[in-house]
Amino acid sequence: MKKLLILTMACVMALGTSFAQEEKGKTLKEIRKERQEIRKMSKKELNQRVDKSTRKEAKRLAKEGWRVKPGQLPLEKQLQNSYLMQSEFDEDLFPKYIMGQASSVGEHFDAARTSAYALAITDLAGHIQTEVTALVENTVANKQLSADDAASISETVMTSKNLISQSIGRTITVVDCYRTNEKNNTEVLIRVAYDSKAARMSAKKAIRAALEEKGDALQEKLDLILGL
Repeated sequence: MKKLLILTMACVMALGTSFAQEEKGKTLKEIRKERQEIRKMSKKELNQRVDKSTRKEAKRLAKEGWRVKPGQLPLEKQLQNSYLMQSEFDEDLFPKYIMGQASSVGEHFDAARTSAYALAITDLAGHIQTEVTALVENTVANKQLSADDAASISETVMTSKNLISQSIGRTITVVDCYRTNEKNNTEVLIRVAYDSKAARMSAKKAIRAALEEKGDALQEKLDLILGL
């Protein structure tokens, strides 16, 4: 058996990461403003936006050879569910669901899917890091935490990706599709969703462990930052 080829895709589906792409390079204030606007959208407006983008993205993916296994939801429906979940935010403008995605190529479907799922969890951990860092910055902006304490915690957050990944519990697979490439290998694409409260708990567990290892006395500030 040839060595499994792994390909990580940070933004493999255009709308699947559209909100993330729109936020890239923007300030926390700008991101929060956009999230407020999305949150204020009526259900009808949001559905119209999702439906239009879903049809466009499903058509593109189908043209590229992506399909689903028998018994699964149609790809267009999977995408629609994914986009709706990704557009939900809580009162603190923290995503209701954190998303992670990846793809993997291998000679056999099961091996490729297992690798894609593992990589999606790693990608998910990275997004949790980003959201927690935003919460730290927001805590400083509200003068609930000093800049020095925030810097120490943020540094710990950014070095805790593996610990966060290991702390992640049950996820929801929202997109699960595959295609066969020109070498007759199977490429599987997985997109997972993780409840934001569970995500913050996973982050808290990982960050607390890292702070304790460093002998840092900031563990008690995590409840304030993560709202738990």
